[in-house]
Amino acid sequence: MEALSQDDKLALLQHAITKYDLEDTLKEKLKDYLAPREVERLIDTLIATQKVRRIGSDTLQNNVSHIGELPEPSESVARVLSAL
Repeated sequence: MEALSQDDKLALLQHAITKYDLEDTLKEKLKDYLAPREVERLIDTLIATQKVRRIGSDTLQNNVSHIGELPEPSESVARVLSAL
């Protein structure tokens, strides 16, 4: 697999949150593509930029009321998403 840019990683995580809203599930599903610590950092970035919000202790949700629609996934992100 080709290396993902930072923007691709953020988009990947946002789309993955749509499918799997629990943080532990996200880490498990993305473990072949991103390190668990990297997933944590990306989640923190998305929360800080208000693109994602935390609902409860372990549940995440895209903040579509703030960002509108999710970013269009690049070809490499789409391949990863189809494998999830």
